[in-house]
Amino acid sequence: MNKKIIFITGGARSGKSYFAQELAQKFPGPKAYLATAQALDEEMAERIRRHQENRSADWRTLEEPLEVPGCLEGHGDYFSLILLDCLTLWTSNLMMAGWDEPKILEEADRFLIVCQRVKCSLILIGNEVGMGIVPDNPQARLFRDLGGLIQQKVARAADEVFFMVSGLPQKIKGA
Repeated sequence: MNKKIIFITGGARSGKSYFAQELAQKFPGPKAYLATAQALDEEMAERIRRHQENRSADWRTLEEPLEVPGCLEGHGDYFSLILLDCLTLWTSNLMMAGWDEPKILEEADRFLIVCQRVKCSLILIGNEVGMGIVPDNPQARLFRDLGGLIQQKVARAADEVFFMVSGLPQKIKGA
């Protein structure tokens, strides 16, 4: 199978991760799940545990909240597919680590270059954050704006793009 970059977006709890794992099973060879989530509280720890239980034992889990491009560079030629879950948490992690807007966008550009360079296929997940009301504070607006800008870049670079609605994948780009 030829290398592909597949981007899956949609609202929170829209079925993105489940659909991504279904798609991933169509790819032969070793697979990795690149998790950007951090178990900073009980609720997130439980969500992470459920995600882990939903993956079969043949997946290797990579955990990297910040240095996602470096993680892809280090592992992208070993696996046939890496599923990244998710770009939205990665953006949030960078913001919480004190990164400013220009540095985050520069890192997103670096990420896209790495995505093109690695040999493995990629399934990238991100939450659509621009369809709700305008957030009431500058930090939340910056998060929404960065998420939107990064996901626009990812969608342009992807071979296929899916939008999830209530568990139903809608293909919006690709053959």
